[in-house]
Amino acid sequence: MSNTYKVDARRWEHGWALHVEGVGVTQSKSLHSAARMAREYISLIEGISDESTIDVEILPKIDNALVKEVIAARKAVHELAERQREVAALSRAAAKDLAGSGLSGADIAVVLDVSPQRVSQLLNA
Repeated sequence: MSNTYKVDARRWEHGWALHVEGVGVTQSKSLHSAARMAREYISLIEGISDESTIDVEILPKIDNALVKEVIAARKAVHELAERQREVAALSRAAAKDLAGSGLSGADIAVVLDVSPQRVSQLLNA
């Protein structure tokens, strides 16, 4: 069973103060290491021996002026990932149909404007 903890990360001169909901405060030099540091802290304070059972949600507190920009960027990344999945599905279907019509892998690569290696990936997916 896993425990989930919300962690407000607030910037200060030496890195990030990590305010763990219901537990206390620790710190990290970077956001990159914040989750690990929070897990170690929670494990110590709560007496949880297996840190892998601790889930943390790092919530960086940033300047309000940047929040809209960050939200827009994250939304665009998620939309792009979804579009990439759709394109990959279309490419797989097209490659398989082209192969079924008798085209070679090299010819499919030219038709789809991808490398022969990519055609192999598409046909084997």
